[in-house]
Amino acid sequence: MLESARYRLHETFVRWALRVRPPEPAPIVLTQRRVYVLPTRAGLAYATALGVILLGAMNYNLSLGHALVFLLAGLGIVAILHTFRNLVLISIRPGHCEPVFAGSRAQFDLVLENRRLDARTSLRLFLNDEVPLEVDIGPHARTVATLNVPAPRRGWLPMPRVTIETTWPLGLVRAWSYAVPDMNCLVYPTPAAKAPPLPWGGESARGSTRDGRGADDFSGLRNHQAADSPRHVAWKAVARQHDGPLLTKLFSGAAAHQLWLDWNALSDSTDTEQRLSILARWMVDADAAGLAWGLRMPAVRLAPDNGPAQLAAGLRAVALHGTQ
Repeated sequence: MLESARYRLHETFVRWALRVRPPEPAPIVLTQRRVYVLPTRAGLAYATALGVILLGAMNYNLSLGHALVFLLAGLGIVAILHTFRNLVLISIRPGHCEPVFAGSRAQFDLVLENRRLDARTSLRLFLNDEVPLEVDIGPHARTVATLNVPAPRRGWLPMPRVTIETTWPLGLVRAWSYAVPDMNCLVYPTPAAKAPPLPWGGESARGSTRDGRGADDFSGLRNHQAADSPRHVAWKAVARQHDGPLLTKLFSGAAAHQLWLDWNALSDSTDTEQRLSILARWMVDADAAGLAWGLRMPAVRLAPDNGPAQLAAGLRAVALHGTQ
């Protein structure tokens, strides 16, 4: 009960501290009203020690004791100012985030810019309970901070709230602020570990090359891959070898074979997430084999093609299925 109340109180403070409704448009500038300062444990111990020294100096009427207390107190006040200035007016912009498969970790890039003449030292950025990332920013410079976020499920993964803090230079006080950049990462379904073989046959097995030549333009042999069509195995070459590897005929053109990856080709007993995982596996295997493939899904149809752009388009379709 106490932990729940503390969490709600903290979230209420964070919503007030952000000043705007998240996500925030770029650039996010940490103005003076967004930076907060409180003493650390070391700072509290420092203040307590000063109080004890002051009491001793007053009790024994030690002028040097008073001078020491005022000197150390002034040092603490200056440390508050420098810690605050080390964080204030930093500009934050969203960077790049490569799509990932579910179950891995998304990497969000944040661009931190320092528009002042003095360097920013020992800044720490972290998300939730993740390990902080420490960065430095030179005068009139910028740096890229990469934060890792778990990606448990497919679809769009919004970047969570970022906390940026510093205790530089003496560690007596902590200055911190919050930011919620408008940034999302696309998470693909996890390719199925066990999937049916690629759906060769009929229209799926039609041969066609990009340069207009047919699949009969033999250009060589390579090691057989699981995604290769059985009808292109070089059985005669294999028969001439003793315990040799299985070989596949290679034809001219990078996309000498086409196949259709059809949503309806899967069993009706397969649920939606399993279908998406199987389709993702087929796409990855077909792309690794250099095959031209097309995709048929409810409300989505991709013409047969191959290459990174085709793979990205297909994985995006299965990642966003039912979410738009």
